[in-house]
Amino acid sequence: MTDIEIAQKNKMIAVADVAAKIGIAPDKLENYGLYKAKITFDELRALQDKATKNPGKLILVTAITPTPAGEGKSTVSIALADGLNKIGKKTVVALREPSLGPCFGVKGGACGGGFAQIVPMEDINLHFTGDIHAISIANNLIAALIDNHLQQGNALGIDPRTITWKRCLDLNDRALRSIIIGLGGRLQGVPREDHFSIAVASEIMAIVCLSRTITELKERIDRIVIAQNYSKENVTFGQLKCTGAVAALLKDVIKPNIVQTLEKNPAFVHGGPFANIAHGCNSVNATLCALATGDYTVTEAGFAADLGAEKFLDIKCRLAGLRPDAVVIVATIRALKMHGGVAKSELSLPNKNALEKGFANLEAHIQNIAKFGLPAVVAVNKFVSDTDDEIALLEKLCAKAGSRTVLCEGWEKGGDGARELAQAVVQVAESGKADYHPLYALDIPLAEKIRKIAKEIYRADDVDFDSTALKKLKAFEDGGYGNLPVCIAKTQNSISHDPKLAGAPSGYKFPVRDVQLYAGAGFVVALAGDIMTMPGLPKEPAALSIDVDDNGIISGLF
Repeated sequence: MTDIEIAQKNKMIAVADVAAKIGIAPDKLENYGLYKAKITFDELRALQDKATKNPGKLILVTAITPTPAGEGKSTVSIALADGLNKIGKKTVVALREPSLGPCFGVKGGACGGGFAQIVPMEDINLHFTGDIHAISIANNLIAALIDNHLQQGNALGIDPRTITWKRCLDLNDRALRSIIIGLGGRLQGVPREDHFSIAVASEIMAIVCLSRTITELKERIDRIVIAQNYSKENVTFGQLKCTGAVAALLKDVIKPNIVQTLEKNPAFVHGGPFANIAHGCNSVNATLCALATGDYTVTEAGFAADLGAEKFLDIKCRLAGLRPDAVVIVATIRALKMHGGVAKSELSLPNKNALEKGFANLEAHIQNIAKFGLPAVVAVNKFVSDTDDEIALLEKLCAKAGSRTVLCEGWEKGGDGARELAQAVVQVAESGKADYHPLYALDIPLAEKIRKIAKEIYRADDVDFDSTALKKLKAFEDGGYGNLPVCIAKTQNSISHDPKLAGAPSGYKFPVRDVQLYAGAGFVVALAGDIMTMPGLPKEPAALSIDVDDNGIISGLF
């Protein structure tokens, strides 16, 4: 059966019954039908307080560098949560919301796979509770207010050439990357160049994910730098005095969503920034709610440890005061052989030499996690083509690198297939070995923060900064933003900036071509290589396979 067929055959229970398992009463829920809900502000505040005083164990799930062979990070995250519940550890999983861009493009959704899924899968992957749509509208309201300010006299003296705020939508649409607006005459606005990002790369998405309260949300929106005036001074959105209107669109978005796994265990699914072009973590509020209601919280960060995990540990944990207890690195033997040079069509054939060569990628990620003071368990997402000899070799290589290897069969067996992984995670999390610390200090220059990540996480010899990027970094520091962390936007398909470099490349210069200030979110974005914040659709997008019948039953969605 396909993933969607497995999900559709599953018999869900009411979301109120799911919430009751972790002590959330029915009157603390705002229902979106029978199987989806948000929690109320009162309950959110209570859980935030409880998580601050007495949090459960926090487990981060990350992965090796993605390949077309697949790794299954979300699948393992969900299976691990179900597996921990199987062995008596009350566990809640906290995941990101899927973006429509990948759903209709190429990557797919974010609900797991096989018998390790969250449901209702179709709802979560498509419109869910409307969070991303509301974020898009809030983002575009800011854009409309900026252009209206220009049209209505420009009292703030905004230089249209310096406007950095982009419009957005939650789809892959390369035609909107760079556009000209305001054409058609004096009544149609001020003509200028504009740009679109995908909604999940919007600073509003980051602000929602990092804000705990409406007050904090408004403070962050106020701090957004939208442009400079003709005196070359920063202009913030707060100066337009419209923050309340934007926040009103987001009042429900800030509340975490609760759904269930196929095994009826609770899952908070909230926020969806991409890890290759944004900070790649679910919301602080969702993580706090999980920490308050479970003995264990399993959360994931997008893509591999060089992207999602680094940003989770350097940005989210630092800003939210979170302290992880263990990390799980997801790998497959098939993907490691691909990193070792094997073509996708030959991955089912045994190849210990390619596996050993490709292990360099996994080893780099094990080393990356160790630099944050955290112990790691390697979860091998098992395929039927994996041979005993290959599994034994991988176990030996991981042991030599200082990590235990555990087979995970969650895709096939759900929580039962992750019992051994769950036991290994408990052993590591309760060992007291975790000594979390960020990779870099906030008081060093912004360029040095980027250089630290490039050298220690990406294995580059140095960073090649575009001269304009260096000038902007200096301007950020002169403007009082030098103590912000950095969020590097780069390809997810390599530890380096070059998607063609598989394995563990080293000895190269890491090119930073531009930087952007996300003053509201509280970090500086550095764009490397040819990464773009608005993806395009592939030649044969997933949209070709998706359909719906007269009963509203969706097909072809993974």
